[in-house]
Amino acid sequence: MTDHDAVVVGSGPNGLVAANHLLDAGWSVLVLEAQPEVGGAVRSARDVRPDFVHDTFSSFYPLGAASPALQSLDLESHGLRWSHAPAVLGHPLGDGEWALLHRDRDVTAHLMELQHPGDGDAWLALCGQWDRIGDQVVQGLLAPFPPVRAGLGALRRLRSVGGLEFVQEMLTPVADVARLRFGGEAPRALLAGNAGHADIPLTSPGSGLMGVLMTMLGQTVGFPVPEGGAGMLTQALARRITSLGGEIRCDHEVTGIEVDGSRAVAVRTGDDQRFGVRRAVVADVSATALYGRLLAPADVPTRVARGMRSFQLDPGTVKVDWALSGEVPWDRPPPYAPGTVHLGGSVEQMSLAFHQVASQTVPAEPFVLAGQMTTSDPTRSPSGTESFWAYSPVPQQVRSDAGDGAITGRWDAAECELYADRMQRQLEELAPGFGDRVLERRVLGPHELEARDANLVGGALGGGTAQLHQQLVFRPVPGLGRAETGVGGLYLGSASAHPGGGVHGAPGRNAARAALLHHRVRWPRDRGRA
Repeated sequence: MTDHDAVVVGSGPNGLVAANHLLDAGWSVLVLEAQPEVGGAVRSARDVRPDFVHDTFSSFYPLGAASPALQSLDLESHGLRWSHAPAVLGHPLGDGEWALLHRDRDVTAHLMELQHPGDGDAWLALCGQWDRIGDQVVQGLLAPFPPVRAGLGALRRLRSVGGLEFVQEMLTPVADVARLRFGGEAPRALLAGNAGHADIPLTSPGSGLMGVLMTMLGQTVGFPVPEGGAGMLTQALARRITSLGGEIRCDHEVTGIEVDGSRAVAVRTGDDQRFGVRRAVVADVSATALYGRLLAPADVPTRVARGMRSFQLDPGTVKVDWALSGEVPWDRPPPYAPGTVHLGGSVEQMSLAFHQVASQTVPAEPFVLAGQMTTSDPTRSPSGTESFWAYSPVPQQVRSDAGDGAITGRWDAAECELYADRMQRQLEELAPGFGDRVLERRVLGPHELEARDANLVGGALGGGTAQLHQQLVFRPVPGLGRAETGVGGLYLGSASAHPGGGVHGAPGRNAARAALLHHRVRWPRDRGRA
């Protein structure tokens, strides 16, 4: 069989981004995918109810809208269209009010000012700081480590946003950042809820940066969704690949990577096919799969094998999809309908839920992230209905259940339904009559999510914990922090690599860049081709 310059293992967004960048450099590229269709954790289907589109995994993509890795590919020319809800994000508060993030910062600030005088100006001050340095922060976070160019840009702008005080604030737990900047509950809930998109406890260092980053992205680029379903994003990436002469083969599960002379030379699939590789293998797979299954133990560098013994996954997930006969019947609807909704009560209540998950306890009142998809994109379901979903983090290993004690951590169908009932009860408290509008409900627990995408190990969405001890130079193991794996010609291009989870394509682009650079250094005579 004909060799390829590069083989990409896995067709999630990172793998597809890597393939596109290698094709742009003139390489021949083959993408191998175990599932029947491309997309990884960015897919959609009509499998809940035929007249409803539901995103199987992820839905909203603020990092995708801001990411140079995706923006440079001009995916709009390949069918991608973005859609926005009237408001970015809503968080129901205990007093019947809403914390609301609108793409128009003046609207956001006005609503905050009405709830607590002074918070409107404080909000605009935060936005002003982000205007001066935010693009460099985003580029720095998504660039290969260390981010030299973006880092220098951020240093030049640092004095204008407060210097080291700003750096200290970004390293402060989000609960403290919000308390020190704002007097009212609304901005505190927005920042803390957005920090909850990662698995960093709200009282831990690093959560402040995550909360500010996600909230300010919502304020600047919104939380857009692909028109027609999440899968339209990865379909656009796939169409671009084939338009450039790349090849994608689904139903081809890679079972091994051959190494000869400390260099990756081929991949093998479950049906005994062998695909030779001239230049590089990009693995859009979890670190546990790459180092624990695809490589022979003797081919894993000693320090990597040692580091992987302490590799930590992020929490598991229970996701629920509903087809609703009408809009969500919020008891007190917000002034603008949000696409994303956080359910978790006060900052203190959210902190408790995250602490319970981190301590291997199933929350009695979980933190819930929800999506009103037809509100965000009217093509998702018939007029007057709502394609709705929600997910909640759960422990990878369960020691106890803070609820009624019925959940043990088996996460079989019965336990997943019990947890989904808890999530739905929270909805019913805020939207009485929600259950009466349910036409269909589908629950996907940790095992089902992993079965549909092997990278979601135990339902983990982030490819490994986002806490500071496993980021930057420590991701996925101490001493790496880049796409290189210690095996020549083999690059880790998944969320397990820096900069981690989120649909932004950065690990894939970083892997492609590393492959191109190393090929130029190794074979300078081929520099014109690469």
